[in-house]
Amino acid sequence: MDRSTTATATAVATTTAPTASSADAALKDPQTGSLLLDGVPRQRGATAVPPAPRPATPVLAPRAPSAPPVSRALARLRSLRPWRLLPTPTGTPFTFGYAAVLTVTAMVTDHADPSLVHALQQGSSTDVAHLIREPVLVLLASALWMAGGITSPYAIGFVLVLTALERRIGGLRAAGVFLLGHVVATLATEVPVGLSVLAGDLPDSSLHRLDYGISFGVATSVGALAGLLRPWLRWPLLVVFGSMVVGDLLEFADPMTDWGHVMSLAIGVSTWPLVRGWRRARTAAASSPGAPAVVHTAQTPDTVAA
Repeated sequence: MDRSTTATATAVATTTAPTASSADAALKDPQTGSLLLDGVPRQRGATAVPPAPRPATPVLAPRAPSAPPVSRALARLRSLRPWRLLPTPTGTPFTFGYAAVLTVTAMVTDHADPSLVHALQQGSSTDVAHLIREPVLVLLASALWMAGGITSPYAIGFVLVLTALERRIGGLRAAGVFLLGHVVATLATEVPVGLSVLAGDLPDSSLHRLDYGISFGVATSVGALAGLLRPWLRWPLLVVFGSMVVGDLLEFADPMTDWGHVMSLAIGVSTWPLVRGWRRARTAAASSPGAPAVVHTAQTPDTVAA
């Protein structure tokens, strides 16, 4: 009795053991070999999702030490390039050479014999008598003398205005603007004198009136340069210079010369379309691909512009 019971239990265990092993095999994932949980969907072939990476903490570079106030002031001064207000042999050859000639004639005026100086200036005068006999010579020679010397307002204006104008439109064109005002204003003031002498309104001595200087050319250059400046510079320049020449005219000390200054300024303003076109052409030529490279030494802090 005991033997049969034992045999029966052994047979049952032998029969159920493979069944349990096959059930476990059925609950295993064939790809990974891991057991699957009954009743939980989407386990076969599931892959573990890697955790999201943490955002990297930015590493801040150490701040560079700020420049001392003196260095910042020097850098700001270099960016303004104040030395470009003055003429140089390579940057503004026309203004530089012309200023050198005017300096020589000013020294002659100050240190030579007064009778010699008077003879030279009289021979260079653009009075009616000289304009009739040799107009080209006296129109050029009269522009070699400065009335008032090198410290006069027109002498200082010549250096600053002609330098700025030449840097914008070139030497030959700046010389053309200056000469245009000098010639046209001279003729506009001297021709009425000659006609008045012929009409008997003025004495014959008016035909030999001493007339020389650079003021007509400078006034024309001021008017032309104003058209190339930004409005915040253009209009104050015209107001200040215009007030000066109109004030001189109202004083009536030298009406012919003072009228010449007013006309010269108007001539310069009338050249705005021309000088603006010249500047655009000059800028386009400098920036065209086929143009030779131009080195602006003023843009480097350790060099001085030509």
